[in-house]
Amino acid sequence: MKIGVYGGSFNPPHVGHGMVAAWLLWTERVEEVWLLPAFAHAFDKELAPFDERVAWCEALAGELGPRVKVCAVEAELPPPSYTVNTLTTLAARHPEHEFRLVLGADNLSTLHLWRRWDELAARFSPIFVGRVGYPEIEGAVSFPAVSSTEIRARLAAGEPIDHLVPAAVRRAMAGPRGGETS
Repeated sequence: MKIGVYGGSFNPPHVGHGMVAAWLLWTERVEEVWLLPAFAHAFDKELAPFDERVAWCEALAGELGPRVKVCAVEAELPPPSYTVNTLTTLAARHPEHEFRLVLGADNLSTLHLWRRWDELAARFSPIFVGRVGYPEIEGAVSFPAVSSTEIRARLAAGEPIDHLVPAAVRRAMAGPRGGETS
């Protein structure tokens, strides 16, 4: 089976992430999408607790159907979370699958900083997806410029996020510790 590994901070996951996962399936680029929340960000980005982000991704996956799953393998790997190590681990654990790395256009300018990028690209055949505000990618649709950073800023300012975050994710974010999210 061809699996699209869609990694990210998912801090929180938003409608753009959902659109990308759906597009990957609808256009048959992959047969399943595995949302892969980063355990510890390689570039020291501050993140919500991992278990919360996994729960948020599970809420998103639940809205998208059985071919979207959440993979929390990075919790088992030594930090920082280098994508090449994660995908190599997945390939070793699941030799029956072909893994493809899914990357947004917002990553293009930093690929030279990624650990063993050439090996990663050669072995896991990246699927690039576009994003408004970044260079266009041939063969990919450009998704709205929704960002988790914007969502966190809106939450901090008490502004609504209901148009940016799926309802199931908002409910998961409100969970036992959260507050009002819309």
